[in-house]
Amino acid sequence: MFSRDIGIDLGTANVLIHVKGKGIVLNEPSVVAMDRNSGKVLEVGEDARRMVGRTPGNIEALRPLKDGVIADFDVTEAMLKHFINKINVKGVLSKPRMLICCPTNITKVEQKAIKEAAEKSGGKKVYLEEEPKVAAIGAGMEIYQPSGNMVVDIGGGTTDVAVLSMGGIVTSESIKMAGDKFDIEIMQYIKKKYKLLIGERTAEEIKINVATVFKGSRKESMDIRGRDMVSGLPRTISIGSEEIQTALSESVSLIVQAAKSVLERTPPELSADIIDRGVILTGGGALLHGIDQLLAEELKVPVFIAEDPMDCVAKGTGIMLENIDKVEKRNIS
Repeated sequence: MFSRDIGIDLGTANVLIHVKGKGIVLNEPSVVAMDRNSGKVLEVGEDARRMVGRTPGNIEALRPLKDGVIADFDVTEAMLKHFINKINVKGVLSKPRMLICCPTNITKVEQKAIKEAAEKSGGKKVYLEEEPKVAAIGAGMEIYQPSGNMVVDIGGGTTDVAVLSMGGIVTSESIKMAGDKFDIEIMQYIKKKYKLLIGERTAEEIKINVATVFKGSRKESMDIRGRDMVSGLPRTISIGSEEIQTALSESVSLIVQAAKSVLERTPPELSADIIDRGVILTGGGALLHGIDQLLAEELKVPVFIAEDPMDCVAKGTGIMLENIDKVEKRNIS
């Protein structure tokens, strides 16, 4: 029984695994619940995410990846091991080859940490690829042609902006401003304005259900519950789209700046291609209401959201796994 090659989108918010010949077989939150006293892993993924903000003192729900890189090596290794055992791809005699995606500007030390964690969790050979490149492939862009393609991949921990041509990255930028930071901005805005403390999960619900980043494009409201900072008691308030647009405007402007800075450094011939082809948005952050309209207005080029933006990187690893021997020849290890 031989093992299968697997592609891993090791994200700050979610881990997606693509098995060669099977497609995406796992999509779970990057959360691990541990017992503080014994250091034992209790739950991983979706079961652990349900515990965030709701655990007794001795149990801690951890997110081992921060800003697209490993913050806690041992916990990341335990999480990867759990996911790889769950999808059962190891052969009797062989271990799977792994293709893992990482942000564009991570250091050699951070790359080494990702590789080591993957090898210890059961990978025979581990290859690293840059996230925006894999996202562009997964979104169906023809990046191996001599023409310019621009992708903005907004994940949980980082936003990667890149212009690609001939299968390589021409100009790129990676900033630590993405989905998780949007949640924090929402929490801080509500704390400051309403003196109400809310948790990460409530902030994420607000981001999905009422948030917009383009003025006047959405008019929704929802009731949220939290703890009053003055009385210490539970309280309910109603929050609307316009308020969240104000709360997120500063964070989103950093993504716009990163995209502008990449375009400013792009050779003119490729810039002309981008005007024709437009910019593709991938990653979970692409689903943030109004982000495509805002970028189109600011960059003066068409902006499109990829089909299934959250799966683009995992799909891209699948396409690259089909050509893993080419990847092996380039030997990106």
